[in-house]
This record gives sequence, C-alpha cells and structure tokens, in this order.
Amino acid sequence: MAVRKRSESSLAKLDRLNRTLRHEEADRVPVSDFFWASFVTRWREELGLPADTDIYAYYDLDWITTVPNMDPHIKPFEVIKEEDADTVLKTGFEAVIRRREGVQMPYFEHFETDTVEKMTAFQFDDPWDDRRYFAGGDNQIAGIGDVITRNSPPWVDTVKALHPDIPVYGSILEGHEALWRIIGSENTFLWMGLYPDELRDFIERVGDFVIEMTKAQIKAADGMLDGMVIWGDVAYVNGMLFSPAYWREHFKPIVKEQIRICHDAGIPVIYHGCGNASDLYEDFIEIGLDSYNPLEAKAGLDVVELRRQYGHRMGFCGNIDVLSWANDPLPELEAKVMRKLNAAKGGGYIVQSDHSVPSNVSAERYEFVLELVRANGVYPLRLGDHDIADLS
Repeated sequence: MAVRKRSESSLAKLDRLNRTLRHEEADRVPVSDFFWASFVTRWREELGLPADTDIYAYYDLDWITTVPNMDPHIKPFEVIKEEDADTVLKTGFEAVIRRREGVQMPYFEHFETDTVEKMTAFQFDDPWDDRRYFAGGDNQIAGIGDVITRNSPPWVDTVKALHPDIPVYGSILEGHEALWRIIGSENTFLWMGLYPDELRDFIERVGDFVIEMTKAQIKAADGMLDGMVIWGDVAYVNGMLFSPAYWREHFKPIVKEQIRICHDAGIPVIYHGCGNASDLYEDFIEIGLDSYNPLEAKAGLDVVELRRQYGHRMGFCGNIDVLSWANDPLPELEAKVMRKLNAAKGGGYIVQSDHSVPSNVSAERYEFVLELVRANGVYPLRLGDHDIADLS
C-alpha cells in the first residue's frame, strides 16, 4: 500500500496534540475518544449514516489508536461454540472467552495456563515476528471487545491508511496486563503470595516480551507512529488491585523501559489504566509518562483536582463522566464539562470520556459535548462563570 502525503489537517492536529503534551497552549484543546462498537452502531443509525462511516473522520477528531497482534501465540481463534448470540472461543493468549450479544464486556471463562508448572513451561512466539505487524489475522486485543472481529487487517496497512489524515498512536500491553490475560487475575493475585519466585521469573519473561514488541512495533511503523498507548489496568474504583510496592518492584521497570524506548524514538506515551491508580502517579511522573488516561470519574478522579495536586508534571486525558454524558440534564452536563476545561489551562489536557463512549450516549448528546469543547476550548480559554481563577 502506497503512503499518501500527510494532509495539512493531520499536521495541524499533530502540532495541537504534541504542544498539549508538552504543556503548551495550542490553538485549542485536543478532543478525541475511544468508542464501544455498540455506540458507533447507534450513532450511525440515529444520524442515518452509511454502515461504514468512520466517526474519527466524520468529526475530524484529533488522534486515534491502533492495535497490532500482541497475542503470545500467533494463531486463529479456535471457535468452541457459536450459536445465536453466544460465542465461546480460545485465543492466542490460551484464554477461553465468552462473548454474549447485549453484554458490554466479554467474560473470561478459563485460562489454559492454570498451574505454576504450565506457567513455567509457557513459551512466547517471537515478538519481532512480522505477522504481528504485516499480516492480517485474529488477535485478542483488537478482536474481542463488545463485538468479535475476525481476521483483522494487517496493522501496518491500517497505520498507512490513517496516517495522512489523523495522528496515529500504536499500543502495547504493560507487564500486568499481559500477565493476567495469560494466567487470569485470580491466579495472579494468589501466586504473588504462594509462588513469589516462580511468578517473579515469569513476570520478567512477560516484560521481555512486551518490551521487545514495543521496539518491533516502532520499527515496523517506519516513522508513521505519532505516539504510543500503554494498556495496563492495575486498579479498580477503590484503589490498587495489589500492593503499590509490588507494582514498583515488578511492573514499574517494564513500563519505565517502554517509555524510554518510545521517547528515544521521539514519540510521547499515554498510559491507559482503569480505576483509581493515583497511588502510582508520582511513579509515572518519575519515569517520564506524558499523559494518563482515562481518569474514571466513577473511581473518584477529578481532573481539576488532579491538576491542582500534580500541576504540569504529567498530562491528563479523559475524565468526562460517561454516566453524566448519557443521563444528566444538558445544563448540568454543560457545567461539568466547562469546569473540567479549566484543567487545560497551560496545556496538558486532552478531552475524552472517562473510559470509552458507551451505547447509552445518544448521537445528539455526543455531539453536544464535542461542540461544547470545540467552541469553548479555544486558547486563550474564556470559561466565563465556569472559570476557576486559582488554576493555571
């Protein structure tokens, strides 16, 4: 596939995004999002759009994330059951996953690597294997969400197609995210206590795997990546899933190296971690993270208060409460969004949902927030009655 010349619009978006991540005020506050497939289906239906309409292009959003094949074993999904709205399949993580229509998230039924002996014997396919980046096929991260996608196109072809029109980020798992997808969360937490040495050794091998994939992905893109998203859930609504000390000893070095690799390649890093991982924010600042996403409001996170606490030592991305987006009276929703725009003073804030836009948000209400941000997120910010004077 030939690479088209980058458009002036794409270059302007990239400048907007990069200046924001450097904590500078660009022309306006960047805005984009992650979308559940069910929302996009509803959005197209409500606006009467063709089934292939791309929401990023339709709204001229500021950046997009792409997903190469990160499965430890590169292979097609094994379909175990497929009847009506219920599908059960096994992936290259050797995980058995059930996907039921109408249920937002897939359910992990079983992990083949369910003993310490199996974990010790587990072997990873080559992180540099060209099939991850240059061939189509099934892969768990890109293919299993609120819908199942089979035979995803070659990742590099996707990057090439997007790059001329919108800043393109790659993405990579961090250590814990890759670990639990192989052995399951229950075993992860149990084996931290029961088999600390064996789990430590496996985490090191997982770390080597995702670090090498970080390098290989950047090389495969050949200069077309504008940034990297690191996926890594280590918290839930009330705090960390496990001890911050354990994260610092075992997982922090992996993320630190991934960030270093990206920065050496001249690209910024956004870390996507659900729940409230604020116990680690100082650690992320220390290792040079550019921005944290999604800042779930349901986990008690407020980007205005985070800006007060951390200043401009780290960027923030997200925090628009999807429950408010779906349900609040429009004047209340407007007031909440306008207040959060205060976090964009001096740059450092990308407006997005506090996870991904779900299907209970209507097309009309999605557009309401998007237009509100674009109208009022122009620098210098003039937020009127919503201005917070002591935040800069």
